[in-house]
Amino acid sequence: MSDNQEANSGGLFKRFAESMNRGAPMNPSDDRGRMKQVMDNLVLHLHPAKVAKPSIKFTYTWGLGGLALLLLVILVITGVMLMFVYTPDPEHAYQDMLNLKTDVWFGQFMRNLHHWSGNALVVVTLLHLLRVMYTGALSRPREFNWILGVSLLVLVVVANFTGYLLPWDQLAYWAVTVGVSLLQYVPLVGDELAYFILGGPEVGAATLTNFYGLHLAIVPLLIMGILSFHLFRARKDGFSIPRKIGEAQSERVERITTIPHLVSREFIFALAATAVLVVWAILIDAPLEEAADPNHSPNPAKAAWYFMGIQELLLHFHPIFAAIIMPAVGLTMLALLPYMEHTKDGEGVWFHSKHGRRLAVLGLITGFVGTTLLVIADEYYINLPEQLPSLPTIISNGWVPFAWTMAGLWLYWELLRGPLKAAISEARQSMFTLILTGFVVLTIIGVFFRGEGMALDWPW
Repeated sequence: MSDNQEANSGGLFKRFAESMNRGAPMNPSDDRGRMKQVMDNLVLHLHPAKVAKPSIKFTYTWGLGGLALLLLVILVITGVMLMFVYTPDPEHAYQDMLNLKTDVWFGQFMRNLHHWSGNALVVVTLLHLLRVMYTGALSRPREFNWILGVSLLVLVVVANFTGYLLPWDQLAYWAVTVGVSLLQYVPLVGDELAYFILGGPEVGAATLTNFYGLHLAIVPLLIMGILSFHLFRARKDGFSIPRKIGEAQSERVERITTIPHLVSREFIFALAATAVLVVWAILIDAPLEEAADPNHSPNPAKAAWYFMGIQELLLHFHPIFAAIIMPAVGLTMLALLPYMEHTKDGEGVWFHSKHGRRLAVLGLITGFVGTTLLVIADEYYINLPEQLPSLPTIISNGWVPFAWTMAGLWLYWELLRGPLKAAISEARQSMFTLILTGFVVLTIIGVFFRGEGMALDWPW
């Protein structure tokens, strides 16, 4: 290459790098410094130039936001690679899963990594929301960003659900059949909505095509769009600053540069998390049962694990309450949580106070014990439709147990606000913990303790 060509190429690269760096002047002789400045600028699109030193403590954030972003990147990379060896057709989809084991180099590993990353993303996204809630980091000015986070959690679940059918095995086929059947209980439009999503009256080739399109295009685009705004708001609103109990909020906090202090920690954590995920994907295969058979339903037929709490509710409540009203009320209350918070006193403090920590433990214990006992009682001793035969099912198995549930939650709230002398934020946190624990218990029971005919049974 001639000297003129070298000069032109160097000038072209300089102009390209400067355009990425908003025209900042660079030293043309310092290639290393030029690349560093470009990369620094890319990082600072995601983070502010400086952050409060206490806010990057690992025991405060647990790296959950960054871990969710890392899992999303892994899902995109592995998903694109799996696209090259997958055909969204019932005649080929299952065989493609088998070919990943035998005919495609690292095919099974890629599927394992994709599958477990997707499941981990559901858990990590939920944990990230819980961390924000329990540290009071959702208060003003971060209320709307909380709603974006809740929306992302819903979309992550939808992404997992649409990808659940793609292997086209018995587990996927019947899990989707059960999951989509919940939509039929939506008043007025339930049947039409289920028909639209399935592409017909039942799970078939049109369903696989619909889910493939949703999984690869529509849902990821929605996630990317909302995530971009979520990251923008996180940078604009700033990070919450951890405090000790009784320590007053202070504006005079030591601030450190994002590069290298925050980025170096994120990089090390990303390497460690990736290593753990890779080892897991090597040792444990993603589940794959026999090819889907519409004529042979497994016993029991269960939904995907993240819908098992709702499926368990169906055994105890009328479908309209279990599949529609209760989840809708729960998600609405979750989204509106920061708008119910009228004080920032608990911001940066885990569980708001020592009393708040005790009340959160009380909610955990009450939710675990209460839900377990109620499930056992309803399984063996209570049968409201038979005990109240003169009432319509929607009343005997719907309004009656729903009213009892609401009455129990109201009594718990009065206990918190009365004898236990909880502040509103502490009482709200304890109530949230109780409800969340109850749903987790229902999920665990549905996944591990439901046998043939969905009867209670030991998993061993």
